[in-house]
Amino acid sequence: MSVNRIIILTGLLAAVFVSCSKDETKESGDPGIRPVTDSSSPYISVVFDYQPAPGQFVNESIGTPAGAQKIIGGTTELLHLGAFGGYVVFGFDHSILNKNGADLAIYGNPVKPPVELSEPGIVMVSKDENRNGRPDDTWYELAGSEYRAATTIKHYKVTYYNPGGVKDVPWKDNQGRSGAVLINTFHDHSYYPLFAANQDSISFEGTLLKSTSGVLPGTTTYVNTGFAWGYADNWGTDAAKDPYATNLYNSFDLSWAVNSNGEAVNLSAIDFVKVYTGQQDKGDAAVGETSTEIRGAVDLNMK
Repeated sequence: MSVNRIIILTGLLAAVFVSCSKDETKESGDPGIRPVTDSSSPYISVVFDYQPAPGQFVNESIGTPAGAQKIIGGTTELLHLGAFGGYVVFGFDHSILNKNGADLAIYGNPVKPPVELSEPGIVMVSKDENRNGRPDDTWYELAGSEYRAATTIKHYKVTYYNPGGVKDVPWKDNQGRSGAVLINTFHDHSYYPLFAANQDSISFEGTLLKSTSGVLPGTTTYVNTGFAWGYADNWGTDAAKDPYATNLYNSFDLSWAVNSNGEAVNLSAIDFVKVYTGQQDKGDAAVGETSTEIRGAVDLNMK
């Protein structure tokens, strides 16, 4: 092939790529969109931050920074977020567009009814407004079915105190309540996260969902029921909102985004996702604390 033909073909391929990028930008009306390319993956490409709250799997393989990196590129590896507020922040190699219907899927491990074990996690999203590639822009909550419920507490804050060893981890919140993340015989180690081992306490703040724990009537079987839609690691009941809630993952519409005042925002796309445990509860000795677990995420707009 002649040099001239190579130059012409290279130019044509570049033009096709630019055209695809422009099409996606045109579709969203946003020049800041990172477009999907032939090499793009629908899966998580980077984990920016992992800060678990105390929990029985914290400091074990699925509750470590190294474990957090394993949710990149697939949906088979499990990550434990610990008690209320524990979180992970991740992103993709492209922007996820806000189209009609579900845009994002987050995989979890809820157990189906009747012995239901949901551990609902709240999902937040952010757009790379300053285009520096880091999740340091404004966060928006994806308002699920409980967002405006009277039992939901906004701006909830809890502080966990370092017990200094293999002991229950005490906590106090800004509602005047206190409790503890209880250790059990199945995980005989410190539940206080190693990243904060030199700190007397750690605090988390966010939206607190009501407790849904209890036992099945006439049994001693512990259950933790989920909400209709809008949460990770949740066995939802509203198939119209979350058609995948009874499978392995929960789906999310970026149009659910609200600001810190609860006002709807119109995001053309997002670049970063944060998931954190949304309940402050404890199960029986075998189940332990309520803790969201995730197994990766997928851009549903990439078919």
